[in-house]
Amino acid sequence: MFTLREAVMWTVNDFPAYAMVSGWSTKGYMACPVCKEDVTSGWHAGKVCYLGHRRWLPWDHEWREKNKEFDGNTERRLRPREWSGDEILEQLNRLDFAPFGKTVSRTRPSTHLNWTHKPMFFELPYWSKLKLRHNLDVMHVEKNVFDTLVGTILDIEGKTKDTIKARLDLERMGIRRGLWMNRDSDKARRDLAFFSMKPNDKKEFLKFVSSVKFPDGYASNIARCVNVDGGKFTGLKSHDCHVFMQRLLPVGIRHLLPEDVVKPIMLLSRFFFQLTAKTLRRTDMFQLRHDIVQVLCKFEMIFPPAFFTSMMHVMVHLPEEALLACPVNYRWMYPIERLLGDLKKSVRNRAKPEGSIIEAWVQYESLTFCGMYLKDVETAFNRPQRNNDGGMRKEKLFVFAQSARPFGDPGRGESFSRNDMEGAHWFVLNNCDEIMAYLDEHEEMMKREHPSHLVAPKQRELFPQWFLESVNKLKSSNSPTYRDELYNLAFGPIRAELFSGCYINGVKFLGAARDDKLCTQNSGVHVPGGGKSTNIDFY
Repeated sequence: MFTLREAVMWTVNDFPAYAMVSGWSTKGYMACPVCKEDVTSGWHAGKVCYLGHRRWLPWDHEWREKNKEFDGNTERRLRPREWSGDEILEQLNRLDFAPFGKTVSRTRPSTHLNWTHKPMFFELPYWSKLKLRHNLDVMHVEKNVFDTLVGTILDIEGKTKDTIKARLDLERMGIRRGLWMNRDSDKARRDLAFFSMKPNDKKEFLKFVSSVKFPDGYASNIARCVNVDGGKFTGLKSHDCHVFMQRLLPVGIRHLLPEDVVKPIMLLSRFFFQLTAKTLRRTDMFQLRHDIVQVLCKFEMIFPPAFFTSMMHVMVHLPEEALLACPVNYRWMYPIERLLGDLKKSVRNRAKPEGSIIEAWVQYESLTFCGMYLKDVETAFNRPQRNNDGGMRKEKLFVFAQSARPFGDPGRGESFSRNDMEGAHWFVLNNCDEIMAYLDEHEEMMKREHPSHLVAPKQRELFPQWFLESVNKLKSSNSPTYRDELYNLAFGPIRAELFSGCYINGVKFLGAARDDKLCTQNSGVHVPGGGKSTNIDFY
């Protein structure tokens, strides 16, 4: 017997839940739970916006002296201070919070700043000593940043931050005269901004997105979310935005927007790509910490202040959290959201959802426990993978003992061309470990008979016949090194069957004919490449 001890490392939650578990409200002028009261915020276009990212620049950076390019002011302040857990606990202990209840006035005094209550986690003796107590959810941050950015550059009604109020706010601040309302006629109008796509460019961009095919299992069918005629996206999920931000956006906008707009957007895509990698390096995180400040400052020179929501601001803190914690795939909401989705599906009685979820969870745990001891029944522990390749085959030659399983009806009455058959035969011979000695011997012969630039093509041309003759000599002399497998290998392929696809190493590959009918792309396993003396085909 032993005493099992456990500790709460941190919390993982979305931004509204962050306020509940941390005790710091994520709304209002001090919405950033990291900067706290030192955050730079202001009222722009009818809402609170968060600017001032020049504070993270070096003290002597030239952008600190510019005013018209930013919010009309120079920047002399340093970056916001970092609060330790002990300082936060000391501050909370000095505050008196009203008891919970609907009859009690919830108005907070100014001395409380954005604190709403003292979190229960501070009852843990070690909680105030932790460097990171609550994680900013990268999944929702990336999703909201994507919605804001794409909605603005595509000028989607209801999603763009470049509104009439935003233009009037620029006039009030006296900056960026080129984005002010056009009052040439009797009625003021909002002209299309330089950072938004023209109608024809927007249509081209949407057509590009709708034509993209991803490998099987990589992403959902994003093309179904594209409305080319309406000029917008509908129904994009968080993972769709994740793939879109990192893979499609930097490619699609390259020739459709000005270079000054494209570069920071591409840098932002690379920021999320490196931040969400499975393996992080400290040097990369230090570089990302520098890059995201550059991106936000460039955005401040491009977009109106209304563009900078709280989600845009908290990006500046993500590299710091990655340095303290670990890769974000252990600290974001994707697995939690999937679990919550499964729990919602288990509700049978909508009048009592909690009881339905409890019953379903008890059944799940019971089946999981029993499945560990059932050998002849398919369970979660012995169920084959989705792309099951059948495992490694038992063959005497390793080159044929590959984990591959074809599927589809084999082609009838079809055959490969002579060149294809010779290419396949050479590929097998060149990758068979058991005949490496023969390959080395033949290569030495070619080096003696031909110049160096002809060795590789001559070996590919002459080795199959030379190898067949060598094996026939071993067979006729009853050599102990002779094996029937070598003879069959030297004889070459006799008959070939054409399949529409195959599973190999847990991945599904398809032929081009079948692949063209699907919304995913799993063909193209053959890649031509250049070698020292000849072109080499890679598979």
